[in-house]
Amino acid sequence: MIQKIAIGADHAGFELKEHLKKWLGQNGFTIKDFGTYSSESADYPDFAHAVSTAIENKEFDLGLLTCGSANGVAITANKHQGIRAAICWKEELAATAREHNDANVLCLPARHISTELAEKITDRFLHSSFEGGRHARRVSKISC
Repeated sequence: MIQKIAIGADHAGFELKEHLKKWLGQNGFTIKDFGTYSSESADYPDFAHAVSTAIENKEFDLGLLTCGSANGVAITANKHQGIRAAICWKEELAATAREHNDANVLCLPARHISTELAEKITDRFLHSSFEGGRHARRVSKISC
């Protein structure tokens, strides 16, 4: 069962991260915030690398990253072996990312979704699981 979530954001994702951190805590998840800790300009790779390393080291079950478009954090996170970061802006994408791609890091575009939608996407991501089967064969071909 998913319990421990590593979370991070740059300045553009800071407010959404803070909202989701509180929301996740209220829903029984253990959260570690890897920054940033303000809305002052910050470099997204710093936080994406920290969250991804924590997932790689199996310190956390899943990760959640947010920046303005989600592209920067997703690109950075996906440089790590064993990380499958997915940009999701709809609930259905979050479910498919987990079910078909065994995604372990959710990337949210803070400048393009509401906090209410972010909650729904995150909930769907956290409550979906990898289906395996034909998808396992495909996922096994991802790492270089």
